[in-house]
Amino acid sequence: MSYLGRMSRFQFILACAVPPLVVLAAPPEPALRLVLQHERPVITTRHPDAAANKYGFEGGRVVKIGAVYQLFTSEMVADPIWVKMRLGYWRSADGLTWKRVTTVFESSGEFQGKDPRAALWSPLPVFDDAGNRWNLFYVAYRSAPGTGGQFLLNHKGEIWRAVSAKPGRDGIGGPYKDVGVVIRPGPDSGEWEGLQGTDSFFPYRVDGKWYALYGSARTEKVPIEHWLVGMASASAIGGPWKRMSSLNPAPIEKVFIENPIVEPLPKGGYLCVYDSNVPDSIGYAFSADGVHWNAGMALVIQPKAKVWSKDVRTPLGLVAEGGGVYTVYYTGFEQEPDWKALLAGNAGKTSCAVGLVRLRLEER
Repeated sequence: MSYLGRMSRFQFILACAVPPLVVLAAPPEPALRLVLQHERPVITTRHPDAAANKYGFEGGRVVKIGAVYQLFTSEMVADPIWVKMRLGYWRSADGLTWKRVTTVFESSGEFQGKDPRAALWSPLPVFDDAGNRWNLFYVAYRSAPGTGGQFLLNHKGEIWRAVSAKPGRDGIGGPYKDVGVVIRPGPDSGEWEGLQGTDSFFPYRVDGKWYALYGSARTEKVPIEHWLVGMASASAIGGPWKRMSSLNPAPIEKVFIENPIVEPLPKGGYLCVYDSNVPDSIGYAFSADGVHWNAGMALVIQPKAKVWSKDVRTPLGLVAEGGGVYTVYYTGFEQEPDWKALLAGNAGKTSCAVGLVRLRLEER
């Protein structure tokens, strides 16, 4: 007798009432391909609007509203390098010709480890639909000369949140008002987090909930052990933000990842781009659900022998241009950096500029 023949009428009705199992396919893991390399930087310390900027630019984010590109970036304006900082706001109608609009915030430059806002870094604008406002997240550090082999130039980082006074997407230019710290070193910090404190933070939304990749580094001694990132979550963009300890550190990189920025993809899933330690490259990684991340990949964005940047640094996000093409702005050293001297606070002839490439998103 068949199995159906052994079923009771009630069992048969129940079996017919259960819908068939539907397996949803995960979005395909993408690959980024280089389409265009702009061989010269678009913003340097020689720009007329950068006359007061001694050492250049590092980190931040570019977003596009309508046809206008909007850049928030860290400006290394004076000595001590990496301590006396401004968070600058720039605009461009064509993506190539830029105009500085304003200083959003400026650090004190205090260099005895007393001021928690001695150095300000990594301004990242994120739009909150619920509040209909742009939020600006950035890092504030204490700073001091290194002692006993410790890297104290920037340490005990805290992530500040500021909100634009103007509603809507056109309010991206601010002015911005600080509303408080959203995450800092504390008893819930992981063992992988170190003296650097929280060194980056990028929030993004998944199915009505907020998540963020945040970074830290063990700078208790030089050479520095690692820079890594972990996951945090919150029900609203303003928090309270909680570290997701069971997922941390994220498996994107094992030694070095800094300043990841996340973008949702048209076919599903999420892609982050970040500062990689692979020469002439940026890093990128994929997450199907926005929470669990795959191992990262390196993409060479300066493949030619003669390039403007002697050390590619930080991608400033993915700007969608349509048809699977993205513009990626990035910062880089115009001279070969002397890392030993820089870690000791000796800037030399250091200058960092902003360049761009165009990439195409393809299925792997």
